[in-house]
Amino acid sequence: MEIQPLIHKKDVILVKPAEPTPSQVLSLSTIDNDRNIELLCQTVYVYKTNSITSLDPALVIKEALSKVLVYFYPLAGKLKREDGKLRITCNADGVPFLEACADCKLSSLNYLDGIDTETAKLLAFDWPSESECGYHPLVLSVTKFSCGGFTIGMGLSHSVCDGFGAAQFYKAMAELASGKSDPTVKPVWERERLVGVASKDPILPPIDMSALANSPFLPTNVVAHESFYLTGETIGKLKMSLLRELEKTENANFTTLEILGAYVWRSRSRALQLSPEGKTMFCMAMGIRNVLNPPLNPGYYGNAFLSSSHLALTVRELIELPLSRVAKLIKESKKVLTSPDYVQQTLDKLETIIQQNKKVEISTGTSIVLTDWRQLGLLEEVDFGWKEMVNIVPLPWNNFFIDLCMFLPRSKVDSCMKAKGGMRVLVTLPKAAMPKMKEEMECLNQIGVDHIDKQSKP
Repeated sequence: MEIQPLIHKKDVILVKPAEPTPSQVLSLSTIDNDRNIELLCQTVYVYKTNSITSLDPALVIKEALSKVLVYFYPLAGKLKREDGKLRITCNADGVPFLEACADCKLSSLNYLDGIDTETAKLLAFDWPSESECGYHPLVLSVTKFSCGGFTIGMGLSHSVCDGFGAAQFYKAMAELASGKSDPTVKPVWERERLVGVASKDPILPPIDMSALANSPFLPTNVVAHESFYLTGETIGKLKMSLLRELEKTENANFTTLEILGAYVWRSRSRALQLSPEGKTMFCMAMGIRNVLNPPLNPGYYGNAFLSSSHLALTVRELIELPLSRVAKLIKESKKVLTSPDYVQQTLDKLETIIQQNKKVEISTGTSIVLTDWRQLGLLEEVDFGWKEMVNIVPLPWNNFFIDLCMFLPRSKVDSCMKAKGGMRVLVTLPKAAMPKMKEEMECLNQIGVDHIDKQSKP
């Protein structure tokens, strides 16, 4: 039975920039304006106690927030959509900040490693802030535990930052908290670099929903969230298994993302019991910061990703093809995003959709959208004076769609953390489908990869 900590909350305050900041209205990029990402993404960062310092983490972080908002001043304003487009009014209104205390030790919650979602949600907050001026793009909370450890809950608008941008902001705040006078990477706005040109022609025809696979478990509002832990050894064996399949016919190499993407896609389709002749799609969020010419400024913290071209297979093809072939198709689907021309064409299509005030639904439940947080450097680099954090927990929140699959670094409280190359796979599925997904992932960890293509068909 999970422990539900008792949280004592103080009143919410607004933390304003420590110095005067520009007063202006800023427009956002075409990607920022995508209605599918207009949501508040919640993440909880976990820190163990540090006997070296007696400082109050809530005070330290509140002061650091005030300092960092001088550089990231749009986050202290209000975000609003008018006439179909998002704008940020930079008025130094401030960031809602909540200080709280929990009546237990972080160790009793295993530092949120494997903790249930409802408990983790207690350590973040979604402050209702809608007004005529819009709503706050950033909210922050600090919860102190009886052991001296603490958590930071950050809710950040996906319309303003992607994962890379959120990490940049968080690292800058930590640098200022630890005594630096300026962030190492100075933020820039420059959203005009990723603005498409709308066409008067009709947008792409809608997806033929009748061709998509269906699941007996969908639609549903009863979902489960599960993190699966994989060791570096398991991932290495899987990679070698796939390479052995190909060595007689061709030379190839696979990234961890490609091989695990293939495995999770197939396992998820089995867990959902998707109809064999229907289609399922694989999409992957890929950064485009270095694709443009010239590349985006290192301080760009807006959304700078596009989805790899939609890779579609019938469920029967996905199940029956060798896993190495599926991984190879994923690898090939990524190549298209290395072209600046493709990036511009995609921006133009998205801008056309936005200006026609339409929302193209990307969540079908029978496809997978993969995003990778392993390279953000948060678990290795962020120090508020309490050394590194020990865990990072993305929270399923409002509009957290069921297609999403996240690759995460292992927590530092994980007993296998010392082994290099491990990771977590965060999956959201209908509750009734999760037992089969667990079976699939346990098979990968326990039975061995030589058996992965001998698993029972749905």
